[in-house]
Amino acid sequence: MTGAREMLANATPDRRGRRDTGAALVFLAPWLLGIVLLTALPMIASAVLSFTNYDLLSWPRFIGTANYERLVVDPRYLQSLRVTTTYVLTSVPLSVALALIIAVSLSSATRSVDFFRSVYYLPSLLGGSVAIGVLWRQLFGGDGLVNSVLAVFGIAGTSWIGDPRYALWTIVLLHVWQFGAPMVIFLAGVRQIPREIVEATIIDGANPVQRFFTITLPLLSPLILFNLVMQTITAFQAFVPAYVISDGSGGPIDSTLFYTLYLYLEGFRNFHMGYAMAMAWVLLIIIGIFTTLAFWSSRFWVHYES
Repeated sequence: MTGAREMLANATPDRRGRRDTGAALVFLAPWLLGIVLLTALPMIASAVLSFTNYDLLSWPRFIGTANYERLVVDPRYLQSLRVTTTYVLTSVPLSVALALIIAVSLSSATRSVDFFRSVYYLPSLLGGSVAIGVLWRQLFGGDGLVNSVLAVFGIAGTSWIGDPRYALWTIVLLHVWQFGAPMVIFLAGVRQIPREIVEATIIDGANPVQRFFTITLPLLSPLILFNLVMQTITAFQAFVPAYVISDGSGGPIDSTLFYTLYLYLEGFRNFHMGYAMAMAWVLLIIIGIFTTLAFWSSRFWVHYES
């Protein structure tokens, strides 16, 4: 009897552990199913389809690496890559820099800071919508508000979105206008800077510019890295502004032919879905390269508290 009791006592924790594991799996099941059905399987399917000739209407036909070889010689693809790279390399640094400047300015304000924080954050919520894209077309059109303001000062305007020299820069301006999300992150970081350090630099006679470059900027460098990476990923995936402003064509003269827009045109208008899948995987690799370079370079300019 004593041995049976000991065996029962020893077995109880195991059963309890199995029960806890089973309960955990039940709660994790929706997330696991979502990962498998909505992420893992579509990624595997797109990787397989990138090696096929697939038009959404017939069965895929394996063609090897032909889709990837076509990317190298496709002039519109190369143009979309140039346009997107220009957009990323200009809009991301400008938006992050503006967010940092506004955050530092708001950190010294004591009144109405919550109001201004909400006002500045609002464009981040609205900027990616179709309505804002349509509004942007009206603002920078030939008879839009921008030209009306310029006319007051005697400056002859142009159709900013219809001129290939300026069309892309109107979309860059739209991205920079959406600086609210990184600004909120910077504002939280500025408020975490120890007051004792700031007061010590003031006693040493440092002016506001010196304090910014010697104290604020180094202590915020991890947040700068975070915002740069997140904004870069977002910029590479930009689609709605280019689609709405260019009326889905990438014009004028492919000056706003973003990578994702060309991917959409090839996949859902020209029914070259296999080719579009190859473009998607190359985009993933490009984003991975930019992210890796950002983290690699961080060892030279990011300062952690430790």
